[in-house]
Amino acid sequence: MAKIALIHTTPVTVESLKNLIKAGAPDLKIINIVDDSILPELIDNEADLSLVEKRVKYYINTAVKQGADLVMSACSSIGEIFEEENRKYEIPIMRIDSAMAEKAVAKARKIGVAATLATTLKPSTKLLKNKAAEINKDIVIRKVLADKAYQKLMAGDQKAHDQLLAEKLKELAAEVEIVVLAQASMARAVKVLPAELKDKFLTSPELGIEKALKILEKKLN
Repeated sequence: MAKIALIHTTPVTVESLKNLIKAGAPDLKIINIVDDSILPELIDNEADLSLVEKRVKYYINTAVKQGADLVMSACSSIGEIFEEENRKYEIPIMRIDSAMAEKAVAKARKIGVAATLATTLKPSTKLLKNKAAEINKDIVIRKVLADKAYQKLMAGDQKAHDQLLAEKLKELAAEVEIVVLAQASMARAVKVLPAELKDKFLTSPELGIEKALKILEKKLN
């Protein structure tokens, strides 16, 4: 049976990603590895990836040894490590936000990046610029941080998280052509936005999982 491994930095993304995978590939076995100490460490140390790099690489290697056919990061803050490790393994080592970035630069020139964690703004912006460079396209990026929303999420108040974030997203949407949500945990907030605005937002879970499942289908058939 085919296996996909997801490496999480918060338990918040476990259930939502599992549901997306099961909707598209009911028989696919899921390996979840969760380390909720990574994000606090990055937050306290200006997103210095060198402090968590060894640990993340260990988790990737563990997933490979467990027989994963594809390993994916569920967190944008550590996505760059997955890009580096992808060169070392025979199976795909993916970051969840790659497909979202590709679609954003294909559809728009003026792009908004929204995050609830400062640690994801830089890697998400860098990813967008890299994807734009691959297709020789100039883009303009506008960034917004909704850190109070993240505090509410960590306190278990998901409704307040969604409402605070939605307000920031509406403001950003008025200034750009399209908005990418830098963290998988933010996708839930799109549901509370007005229907006429929802098409302006791209989220990494749906697009990332869709791309992963297509790669697995091609690889295993």
